Amino acid sequence: MSTILVTGGAGYIGSHTTDALIKKGHKVIIVDDLSTGFEILIHPKAKFYKQSILNTEALTEIMKQERVEGVIHFAAKIIVPESVAHPLEYYKNNTQGVISTLLACKQAVVKYFVFSSTAVVYKGDSLEPLSEDLPLGSTSPYGSSKIFSEQIIRDCEIEFGLKSVILRYFNVAGASSNLKFGQLSKSSTHLIKIASETACGKRSSMNLTGIDYPTPDGTGVRDYIHIEDLADAHVLAIEHLQNGGTSNIFNCGYGHGSSVKEVIQAMKKVTGIDFKVIETIRRPGDVACLVANNEKIKRVLNWTPKRDNLELICKSAYEWEKIN
Repeated sequence: MSTILVTGGAGYIGSHTTDALIKKGHKVIIVDDLSTGFEILIHPKAKFYKQSILNTEALTEIMKQERVEGVIHFAAKIIVPESVAHPLEYYKNNTQGVISTLLACKQAVVKYFVFSSTAVVYKGDSLEPLSEDLPLGSTSPYGSSKIFSEQIIRDCEIEFGLKSVILRYFNVAGASSNLKFGQLSKSSTHLIKIASETACGKRSSMNLTGIDYPTPDGTGVRDYIHIEDLADAHVLAIEHLQNGGTSNIFNCGYGHGSSVKEVIQAMKKVTGIDFKVIETIRRPGDVACLVANNEKIKRVLNWTPKRDNLELICKSAYEWEKIN
């Protein structure tokens, strides 16, 4: 049994990944300051420290005390429009947070690091699936904070032998099959989350942001991946490093996209509720299309998605929303 530290383990993706790690027999230590996380999402079988990742000294002590072998780093701010309005908060929390965590890894001699990145790091606005070797560039401080973090992580392999896997997420959605974990948010910005809230009556209506994109129906296209498939990818990533695998970067998506209109139609179908949708202008920082080329992660990590179904994703998100 190895001990894995999960930063941001009281958050959406962190809680699901913690559950997946524990099911595989790993011991999990969670570090989260609960600024965006929720106590209800802390796994009962994980050991929890309420602590900021910006406190390098405290983080180092936790790693040493718990004999941490690897870190999976989620702790970050993730809202694109918010990053445009408050860029310094994003660089401090996201990029400085990575630096602090890596300094702790160096001091505690932790050599395995899995990083939560994003498809927003890719340059341009291609309608074709994106591969990992494309040029990077971002239209938002959120994306830029991840680009800087990725480079810093790679540089640490030269400085102190850190082995890393960087996972570039596309659009994560849904809830665990047993409904013990799901997406909570103080201010929802993800489409499927918002649609499920509207279907539940928590919102009187929802906005469809942007109808003039160069896509088949004029709305943005995204590659939606079920949260449990993404959590499985993190377990494979840390075990890849533990088993002697080399550092690498992988896209996490299904390789095909759905438009905003298609997502709304799917949510209405699985819920049987014809909720109100209001067409509005584009959000700052959004692009027309983000779809993954996922051949590399399937080949190298032997990742096999099990839940590639938009209606399944929407239904799980809605079922979670009804009980929370």
